[in-house]
Amino acid sequence: MASTSPAAEPQVANPGPLGLAGFALTTLLLSAVNAGLLKGSDIWIAYALFYGGIAQFAAGMWEFKAKNTFGATAFSTYGAFWLGTAFYVWFWAGKATDVHADLAWMLLGFTIFTGIMMLNSFNLKNPPVMWVFVALFITFALLCLGEFTGVAMLHTLGGWVGIITALLAWYAAYKGVAASVA
Repeated sequence: MASTSPAAEPQVANPGPLGLAGFALTTLLLSAVNAGLLKGSDIWIAYALFYGGIAQFAAGMWEFKAKNTFGATAFSTYGAFWLGTAFYVWFWAGKATDVHADLAWMLLGFTIFTGIMMLNSFNLKNPPVMWVFVALFITFALLCLGEFTGVAMLHTLGGWVGIITALLAWYAAYKGVAASVA
């Protein structure tokens, strides 16, 4: 006799470490450019499209499946951030009349969004993720101020804080993977 009970839905693996790792590498690469360590390099664009963009966006979709609204919102948004930033720089920045104004306003929007997510991260029971959002908020704020004011030191400092943000994100990814193999 055939069973009439619905088949158990397969468990979704934690997509958080993938999203954090994609975010970390892409953030490291662009932050190294911003900090002046990779002068004139566009290496970050490929990783912004695929690892920080597509892979992180996919992690966000899987977070929806896992019913994690915070992770879904964060990874989907930052995945789209990387895709949009790469496309802007690759296709439109050369045609823009004021790239600094474009970037300043885009960074302002992401600074506000990151501030909202940072405040919500204080309610997580995951301190490494909270510290990623604190560092990312500072990174965006510095980069935004640097673009609006034209003060290169703010932009450079934003790059250095971005490198710290990337390291924190890798640590949070490590903790997520470690929890799955314990």
